[in-house]
Amino acid sequence: MTNEQIVLAKRPQGVPQDDVFRFETIDVKAPEDGEIQVESIYISVDPYMRGRMNDTKSYVPPFELEQPIHGHIVGKIVESKNDDFKVGDYVTGILPWKKVNTVSGDVVRQVASKEVQLHLYLSVLGMTGMTAYMGLLKIGQPKAGETVVVSAASGAVGSVVGQIAKIKGARVVGIAGGDKKTAYLKDELGFDAAVDYKKEDFKEQLEAAVPDGIDVYFENVGGEVSDEVFKHLNRLARVPVCGAISTYNNESEDIGPRIQNTLVKNQALIQGFVVAQFEEYFEEGSKELAQWVSEGKIKTKISIDEGFESLPSAFRKLFTGENFGKQIVQVSEE
Repeated sequence: MTNEQIVLAKRPQGVPQDDVFRFETIDVKAPEDGEIQVESIYISVDPYMRGRMNDTKSYVPPFELEQPIHGHIVGKIVESKNDDFKVGDYVTGILPWKKVNTVSGDVVRQVASKEVQLHLYLSVLGMTGMTAYMGLLKIGQPKAGETVVVSAASGAVGSVVGQIAKIKGARVVGIAGGDKKTAYLKDELGFDAAVDYKKEDFKEQLEAAVPDGIDVYFENVGGEVSDEVFKHLNRLARVPVCGAISTYNNESEDIGPRIQNTLVKNQALIQGFVVAQFEEYFEEGSKELAQWVSEGKIKTKISIDEGFESLPSAFRKLFTGENFGKQIVQVSEE
């Protein structure tokens, strides 16, 4: 049997183009004792992966040149030599970008339920949902009546952040790009206000949306959007920093306003985080997220591209704003 994989062919400059990704045909490796063979069904593309394409120090090692790119995958077991897994089981884990992976059983976990759509384990019931939960509730700690602002609010993480904040009784303002996305935030997700950062009057829109200032700012984008948000922070505001996607493809250092005086003046907290640091709360988060989804309190938007060959173009959509919600690629049938 033949297999296919995508390797990192070169370090990107700016937005990764097709020459950064190389498709290779390889053999399917037969499983040995303790191993399973997993056919990929859904593969997630996520902004953090852009940082791993650079040869720089970060919270995770960079992707190696000439080696497969890794990401979150939901797949089906097609062969097993591990007593804990049987053929037909669905599993999820961080695996190489391959159509078929042969791996040890301890690098994947079975999906909690087959009663929900499988791709949800790559969005609200996976890393993105957990990132929203931990960053907002463990760092942001919104209280009823406070104002929570979320950037990239229609995205996979931001949309869940805003909905959790609403569950907790906060007033929620989302920042997104375009009429379609801002309407989605208000009309479908129940945000109290939505601000379009692409409009010329963005600053005026934001000021009107936060008349009582901002108590929690969930940071996803960085850049000029955040420069403006920081002007409205209240005393003792909390700023969980999940990412800064507007800067990921910059070819030079991102330089903006100095914020130290703002933090001191407002005694504000700003804290960067990665979801793995909250591992002790994963069981709690999984249970609450699953309950909120089952109760219809959290909705999610999914963009699904078709075909293994679509992975590079789907990845680029994260940085152009073409995708809507969580971006996933389906590479085989369930």
